[in-house]
Amino acid sequence: MICRKFHQKNPRSLSQWWRFVSSATVPPSRASSAAADSELVSVFRAQDGIFKKPGTLFSSKNRCPESSWSIAIGISRCRFTTQTMADDPFNGVVDVPLAQTGEGIAECELLKWFVQEGEQVEEFQPLCEVQSDKATIEITSRYKGRVSKVLHVPGDIVKVGETLLKMVVDEDIFSSQPSEILEVIKAHVPDVSKPEDAGPGLSKPKVGGVMSTPAVRNLAKQYGVNIEDVRGTGEEGRVLKEDILAYAARGDVLSETSASADQSLEGEQIFPSISSTYGWEYEDQTIPLRGFQRAMVKAMTLAAKIPHFHYVDEINCNALVELKTSFQRANSDAGIKYTFLPVLIKSLSMALSKYPMLNSCFSEDSQEVTLKGSHNIGIAMATPHGLVVPNIKKVQSLSIFEITKELARLQELALANKLSSDDISRGTITLSNIGAIGGKFGSPLINAPEVSIIAIGRIQKVPQYDEDGNVYPASIMTVNIGSDHRVLDGATVAKFCNEWKQFIEKPELLMLHTR
Repeated sequence: MICRKFHQKNPRSLSQWWRFVSSATVPPSRASSAAADSELVSVFRAQDGIFKKPGTLFSSKNRCPESSWSIAIGISRCRFTTQTMADDPFNGVVDVPLAQTGEGIAECELLKWFVQEGEQVEEFQPLCEVQSDKATIEITSRYKGRVSKVLHVPGDIVKVGETLLKMVVDEDIFSSQPSEILEVIKAHVPDVSKPEDAGPGLSKPKVGGVMSTPAVRNLAKQYGVNIEDVRGTGEEGRVLKEDILAYAARGDVLSETSASADQSLEGEQIFPSISSTYGWEYEDQTIPLRGFQRAMVKAMTLAAKIPHFHYVDEINCNALVELKTSFQRANSDAGIKYTFLPVLIKSLSMALSKYPMLNSCFSEDSQEVTLKGSHNIGIAMATPHGLVVPNIKKVQSLSIFEITKELARLQELALANKLSSDDISRGTITLSNIGAIGGKFGSPLINAPEVSIIAIGRIQKVPQYDEDGNVYPASIMTVNIGSDHRVLDGATVAKFCNEWKQFIEKPELLMLHTR
């Protein structure tokens, strides 16, 4: 009855009516009917209970079929409310944004989807996998519902807070409403799928976007096809791969290559080049930097501002080679493979205990150096996804066997691109084993805010002279220590290297200092 009274007094569109109800003020477009609006405001206030009772729904008693504004109200939750419509998901559709994945992370690369459009999703089910500069993270669903539309394809860079997909979370609400309500809605909501003026060959308008998989969208992008223009032949109008190819063929997209080739043949020169004769064609390729590669760009840009100096020395590893052979011979665990690196890491930690300035970080803003209590030694690893530097935490409290197991765990996660943020954060010094790939030594760049980094080359058999002048074979490893000259001087680095060197050349000394 109230609806009929309002509409007869002052008919207006849905948007005008809703702004009027929410604000209880005179709409600008209806200034001429200020007196009537004032009267309606008083009626609204008198019937305030209707809008405050969430259980007051549309029904056959209060519907008004002749009204031009009474149909769409209540579809979202089938109730009146004085709140703004943006406060609640309209038609049960919610946006699922990219959440904050870590401190200082502004964007992530979308690696892959675990769900597709139209698929039913449970609460806390993984939706997709993204990669930031620091780690790979799975994004899970906060809702239970159905995926309505996927807004990004793998490879896209998505900013934090940007919508990843849309989800229908309240689909079953219509089934619980009276049949009269549904009849009113069907009678007054226009059928946009059948436009009256649509000519032959025109595809029907798509409400809520085109349904298709990310792979199909990527294919459309490759052919330069606007997927909104393609008529889908799949279930519920879903656009399939075949639809894209058929549309591209009709639009002569696929024939452009052959047409351009025919034109080039017509204008062929009398003296063709050798490359064209044999069909040699080379194209430039632009590769966007993602994930760890983008992190390396930032880190090396910072490193370029640091005044480096490098200290190079050679270390005799004969005793280290024997120790590794002894470890491997006595190894009863087939899953554990002993290498030189765990002993080098442990001996490095022992040297850092005597020279803690190399295990520090520098703050340029405050002009302060913080000596780090834990020896979190980072190990540079080359992976198919780029260079990454996970670190082994609190090395001074670990045995060589524990370091070996932790190193194997980090290497396995790095290859699978599954390192966590904790694995690659809070490092205090970095060790780069370029010798595992090749090369005698390198000149490493500091991983700020650390103040030192060490590159070790491969161990080589070279002739050496003993004290009596006799030649003997020696296993020599070259090390290059890069340091921040704002914090460290040459003498400190040289003394540190000598301390580390004696632990490597005489591993038995490790026993004297192990706690």
